[in-house]
Amino acid sequence: MLEDLVVRDLPSLLRAGDLLVLNDTRVVHAALSGVRAARGDSGDVAVAINLHRRVDPRTWVAFARPGKRLRPGDTVRFGERLSATVIEKAETGEVTFSFACEGAALDAEIAVCGAPPLPPYILAQRPTREEDEDDYQTIYARRDGAVAAPTAGLHFTEELFAALAALGVERTAVTLHVSAGTFLPVKTDDTRDHVMHAEWREVPADAASSINRAKSEGRRVIAIGTTALRSLESAVDADGRVVAGAGETDIFITPGYRFRVVDGLWTNFHLPRSTLFMLVSAFCGIDRMRAAYAHAIASHYRFYSFGDASLLWRTEAH
Repeated sequence: MLEDLVVRDLPSLLRAGDLLVLNDTRVVHAALSGVRAARGDSGDVAVAINLHRRVDPRTWVAFARPGKRLRPGDTVRFGERLSATVIEKAETGEVTFSFACEGAALDAEIAVCGAPPLPPYILAQRPTREEDEDDYQTIYARRDGAVAAPTAGLHFTEELFAALAALGVERTAVTLHVSAGTFLPVKTDDTRDHVMHAEWREVPADAASSINRAKSEGRRVIAIGTTALRSLESAVDADGRVVAGAGETDIFITPGYRFRVVDGLWTNFHLPRSTLFMLVSAFCGIDRMRAAYAHAIASHYRFYSFGDASLLWRTEAH
């Protein structure tokens, strides 16, 4: 059944004992503008990069524009105090940078030199604004590391959380540092040939305990966003219990996948041929999602990062 509602109606769709699982990652200033130092065959070149995935305390993989003007050994300066050396260029266009500082010092410099990594379709229409600092961040963001916002969580306010708590809805948090690879389209005809970018995730012991207790008591577990869902489904053992721990996950969920943890999913609307649309189709069934998306389009729902949200149930979970 399809219903047209608004976010503040969420309490009417939930019940006491439901457990919301949030992704508490915090978006870093992953958009950096710099200058590639002159070399023998050319002068200085302006370069814009979007940090994509952290490799170690001083190394990041990034998307760069214009990437073709970079090669291993080049130095790029970002502002007065931050610089990096190109150490590798992949055939996919990704560039690996080794920065001159590391760890917390590097994080501090990125915070000063960088800007919120807004999606390209927004930056094509306007420059970054001061309010993007808050607008592109969930109110419960705690742990620095994401280079894209877990956008399903942008709908939540303190007032909504208060209404849910009054109803008896519980919440806990996991962390998945969202990478830009999450949103890349699937370009292969066979999904088995698509390579998912790995993302770092952690399921704390208290979150695992809360989730396992809810499942054992027959209460519903509702993931706020596909990143929270992927964190949980990649942390379940053979007995169906969520195991606390940290590490990278490249789980790719497509139709036919058997969900073992999540009963409900709060998520924005996703583009065709994206891994995220494949995930929601696996969750609800392809025919149901096609019908839901046809209705959303006909009703002028908004897609993309600042778009509208949906609450989806697994057929057997509702």
